[in-house]
Amino acid sequence: MIVQQNAWYWPNGGTRMLHIYLPDWYYDSDERLPVTYFFDGHNLFYDEYATYGRSWRLRRFLDRWEKPMIVVGLECSHDGDDRLLEYCPYRRRAGGRLVDGLGEQTFQWIVHDVKPSIDAQFRTWAHREATGIIGSNMGGLMSLYGVICHNDVFGKAGALSTGVRFYRRELMLDLTTSTVSPDTRVFMSWGEHEAGRIFGPDDTAESRAIREVGDAFAERGAAVMTQFVSGGRHREADWERQVPRLMDFLWLDRRW
Repeated sequence: MIVQQNAWYWPNGGTRMLHIYLPDWYYDSDERLPVTYFFDGHNLFYDEYATYGRSWRLRRFLDRWEKPMIVVGLECSHDGDDRLLEYCPYRRRAGGRLVDGLGEQTFQWIVHDVKPSIDAQFRTWAHREATGIIGSNMGGLMSLYGVICHNDVFGKAGALSTGVRFYRRELMLDLTTSTVSPDTRVFMSWGEHEAGRIFGPDDTAESRAIREVGDAFAERGAAVMTQFVSGGRHREADWERQVPRLMDFLWLDRRW
């Protein structure tokens, strides 16, 4: 089942919808469950809510998947460039000027407002080992930032089609100044038709950046999986196809 709730988003004002997945048997059980937070929550479950008319169709996967899970989809603003502002933890150039992103403030909202509310309302395992964060595009950047800079809260992260090459320096700097637990798990992927390749998957700026960031995680003991998606494009249908591999790796310790 999908439960929808409004939450006040104080970093940029206004409310943001939370799209919360619960197993259909949730209210007939007393079992506690791990939680995965997803950015762009409106794109997860139903095509009619998705920005471009196609969702990740994540409910279909979760209903069949062997590990019971609560998923909290965090909807972003749909006004102008607000999403880029809310989902960027670094300074970025927009409209010819440098703009300080609200990404850290967004995480303060998640960590101190959203997560405590979810943990209070639902039967969750609240510790970091049972808490993941996943996103695509700028949501993927936020997921990497979150598992680095808020590793005491998030033990698992998935970053799909992130454009790591554009933020490699900032991510590497954060990795050198943050404590990352060795039980951290990180999944990163990129598609052939969005980040390109010349002769193979290991010779592009994106693949090199992902490899560098992945190696930095691995040096801290984290488990890392990187995935080059042959023929992959920057769209929900392609991200949907990666969900089984992504979730199996993060939560079941499987590589396939």
